[in-house]
Amino acid sequence: METFESLVRAEFAPKNTFLNTASNGLLPARTVAALQEAALLRAEGSPLDPLYEDVETARAVFARLAGVAVGRVAAGSSVSAHTGLVAASLPAGAEVLTAEGDFTSVVNPFHARGDLKVRAVPLERLAESVRPGTALVAVSSAQSADGRIADLPALREAAREHGARTYVDVSQSAGWLPIKADAQDFTVSVGYKWLLGPHGVAFLVVPENSQDSAGSGGSEDFGGLTPILAGWVAGENPWDSCYGPLAELAHSARRFDLPPDLAAYAGMRRSLELVEELGVDALHAHDLALADRFRTGLAALGHEPVPAPGSAIVSVPGLGDRRPRLNSAGIQTAERAGNLRVSFHLYNTSDDVDRLLDVLSG
Repeated sequence: METFESLVRAEFAPKNTFLNTASNGLLPARTVAALQEAALLRAEGSPLDPLYEDVETARAVFARLAGVAVGRVAAGSSVSAHTGLVAASLPAGAEVLTAEGDFTSVVNPFHARGDLKVRAVPLERLAESVRPGTALVAVSSAQSADGRIADLPALREAAREHGARTYVDVSQSAGWLPIKADAQDFTVSVGYKWLLGPHGVAFLVVPENSQDSAGSGGSEDFGGLTPILAGWVAGENPWDSCYGPLAELAHSARRFDLPPDLAAYAGMRRSLELVEELGVDALHAHDLALADRFRTGLAALGHEPVPAPGSAIVSVPGLGDRRPRLNSAGIQTAERAGNLRVSFHLYNTSDDVDRLLDVLSG
């Protein structure tokens, strides 16, 4: 029986100390092979049916990881596109509550509307800032800049009390923190970070349909979303939906699909299968043990990270300028908002943490 460690060793062989999953995760060997196979199908002129099957398998695995029915998952390519879809569903003048400094893809489409009232407050005050008239609260589950984790249970309770909906981006936590998409109205994630997939994949979980979805559907379906971006892949029978207006939208969240990058989804399927095989609980324990080891070492060096208990992302004020030196030493990190940002995932070890601390100690 393969162990966690043996599975990881079989899939990853980084040539440096990679501590930057919050920017993009490493690709497993099985994913690289799938990408190559997808390219070969195109080069040979072979039927692409297996690649379309990969899209559906990837959707199904993500649904299992998110704890929802597969019919609630739409497949796309970016968080900003999904945010734009949700933004388009709001009436003019609606209030959207956001966290200060949240990732642009989560907040900018609401600003771009021009006729919404977008209000930003500190992350720690998000739940208490929901008020009568708030239509939607949009937030990242873990902040990209510093790893702080949103209090989603408190936010959900406040939103329900005031009749607001929630839109949660789990891009910086899906893969090391369990997804509880059933607890939110809308949940969105890219695939290229902690889920270890290629760029060009994103998933949106929408509410269950509130009415019979046969036919074209309306704005009351699926949490009030209108499929304004619907193309042929959004049809109930896509290959019969290639010309003219769609006669029948998909009866599931697939009506919100965007045309998939087939090679990316072929790779994404294998990455998601690996995450599922390893188990998010095991990934959570592994990643947090390394992050906590790093926090302990920082304290010994006299450095205090941004408080983010329970996060696999550690952001250290005053050390952002150390990134070039770390890169020269073969240690990949990131500089965000002037801070050194370090993120730990399954392919990292305690030796990686110790090496990082050694370089930081000078």
